[in-house]
Amino acid sequence: MTTAVALLTVRAATGADARAIHDLISRHAREGHLLPRRVDEIAIHAHRFVVAVDDDDRLVGCADLAPLGRGVAEVRSLVVSRDARSEGIGGRLLDQLVTRARSDGFDRLCAFTHAPGYFVQLGFSIVPHEWIPEKINMDCGSCALFRQCGQYAVMFPLFQAPARASVHG
Repeated sequence: MTTAVALLTVRAATGADARAIHDLISRHAREGHLLPRRVDEIAIHAHRFVVAVDDDDRLVGCADLAPLGRGVAEVRSLVVSRDARSEGIGGRLLDQLVTRARSDGFDRLCAFTHAPGYFVQLGFSIVPHEWIPEKINMDCGSCALFRQCGQYAVMFPLFQAPARASVHG
């Protein structure tokens, strides 16, 4: 059963959110939808996360904007709790990351996903992994599942003509 989220706040995460972010990611990592993250690593990088909090102050979504290089940042750990899906929360989290990535001077935003259709409907394009060598050098090359993970690389240009205000167009 899906519960509608009456009031939702999307905001920058703080170190105090690290445990709740970790719990949300861990639930989905066990299902094979996300890579696991350590709570200490989340706490160190909490400033990179945006979170969605419902009117009961329950964290129902999160996403991480991880810089990969001078021109590219990656959407990591984008997840919305099962009971809050189909409410547009993922798109709102992505909108915040797009805004932040633009203000931080990145040219491109990428993600690696088993569900590329979700990102494509928000304006991302499926691209060859080789188009994002920063990711391969930083993470993929040392992964046990390298070249066997089944994830798709998707890319969103942050500066284009005409410029888009959000992933929703």
